[in-house]
Amino acid sequence: MTDVKKVVLAYSGGLDTSVILKWLEDTYGCEVVTFTADLGQGEEVEPARAKAQAMGVKEIYIDDLREEFVRDFVFPMFRANTVYEGEYLLGTSIARPLIAKRLIEIANETGADAISHGATGKGNDQVRFELGAYALKPGVKVIAPWREWDLLSREKLMDYAAKHDIPIERHGKKKSPYSMDANLLHISYEGGVLEDTWAEHEEDMWRWTKSPETAPDVATYIELSYRNGDIVAIDGQDMSPATVLAYLNKVGGENGIGRTDIVENRFVGMKSRGCYETPGGTIMLKGHRAIESITLDREVAHLKDSLMPKYAELIYNGFWWSPERAMLQEMINASQLNVNGVVRLKLYKGNVVVVGRKSDDSLFDANIATFEDDAGAYDQADAAGFIKLNALRLRIAANKGRTLI
Repeated sequence: MTDVKKVVLAYSGGLDTSVILKWLEDTYGCEVVTFTADLGQGEEVEPARAKAQAMGVKEIYIDDLREEFVRDFVFPMFRANTVYEGEYLLGTSIARPLIAKRLIEIANETGADAISHGATGKGNDQVRFELGAYALKPGVKVIAPWREWDLLSREKLMDYAAKHDIPIERHGKKKSPYSMDANLLHISYEGGVLEDTWAEHEEDMWRWTKSPETAPDVATYIELSYRNGDIVAIDGQDMSPATVLAYLNKVGGENGIGRTDIVENRFVGMKSRGCYETPGGTIMLKGHRAIESITLDREVAHLKDSLMPKYAELIYNGFWWSPERAMLQEMINASQLNVNGVVRLKLYKGNVVVVGRKSDDSLFDANIATFEDDAGAYDQADAAGFIKLNALRLRIAANKGRTLI
């Protein structure tokens, strides 16, 4: 077994990571530093400090990363209109590179020679954490307990906790049957009834959104102001990135927006069903495409769309800290220099409808696009030559007998 003197553990204070903390000490005989990230998951993170202290941890990091998360990870991703496999807005995926970055920073600050996480050997997160860690600190040791120990069930974890007097909350609340992950961008649900792909998800599962059936009967209108592709104000009020997303989550959730039920292809090779609530992200995606529709050159927009699936795949597969993602990001950012203006959206019973967009950088010319008299702004006779040139190869092939029917 590799000699490890100090390890930084991504620590939530829950059952899994509390057991991991003790297991690391017993198995590796090392000092453990705990790191708890506040990414806007909606749960109090400070109790993790008391739990870590109770277990004798001397170096405890609890960091509010909400602004950095949205500003440096979520916003850059949405500049690309990023969607994985046509449906998934990558809420879990985009949080992992930031956690990996902070784990390595803390390792450097504390002189730790290893990091550890609670991701299982079946999931994507192990890949995302570790690819990020190796990209940022090539020689770091990574300890993934789920790939080493035999505590492969909740019952075994509970027995281990009891045997070693690990403080675990025991309250009367019914435990959720789902494996959940939350941050400012989304909340995900896996397991339970969702493992049957034919079974409908349960209504009481959802935490952030009303059902479209119970959402208000009156529509909500909002105006999003963009600068260089990012939302900087809502309804004329300037907001920080994290405040923007929190506000959109609230108003979107109230209007039943952002629910999805997906079977996705995991990086490790299996298919996995998950349900996601991404109200703010759903609104952001619709608004961003709307402002781009009047400010982006046609071929730039089409090139961006052709690159997006690759960009999404890189994020999903854990390659945020890769040269190819950085290269794509530079191209995407360059495309956003004129993506400025205001989009007006109508939110109603699960729907996000664009009802207006305007920009000083708009490429839309009403004098040319009009169905009324354009006073010679566009010579319709020009279209004949364009069509004939584009048809030339088709006509040649047809004359050679290469018909398609």
